[in-house]
Amino acid sequence: MILEVDWEENYCEPQGERVVAVYNRADILGLQTFLRDKFAGWASNGSSVEEIWNNFKNIVYESLERFVPHKTLRKISDPEYYNKEIKRLESNVRKAYNIRKSGVHCTEKLKQLSKQLLAAKKSAQEAFLKSLLSKEGKCWSDFYKYVKEIGK
Repeated sequence: MILEVDWEENYCEPQGERVVAVYNRADILGLQTFLRDKFAGWASNGSSVEEIWNNFKNIVYESLERFVPHKTLRKISDPEYYNKEIKRLESNVRKAYNIRKSGVHCTEKLKQLSKQLLAAKKSAQEAFLKSLLSKEGKCWSDFYKYVKEIGK
């Protein structure tokens, strides 16, 4: 045998919810007074560099927990049948919506893009359902999974 290889499955895990700090809404004055109060104890405490560093990290983590608010980000849940064209059209509709007040031509463009997006979504959904129901045997479990996703 020349080469022995262990294969591992590489795949992207879908991201669920994650908590993110909102630094621009932090209580800066409270954070400053907290750090000032802790500095004297931190600077004099610790015999080794590693111990001083760990104390510093603990102070920073505690200050982030206390004075920086957090929010939860959720995954954007596009249906699985959305393709590149639909996502591109959604982006274009969003851009047209943001500039719709610039004039009549912008409003018309928004209406046109919205109609294209609805038609693309409908055709993609129909094609997805047709391919889903054309499978033999496994089609009903996939179909019920699809119906369950719609209900969310």
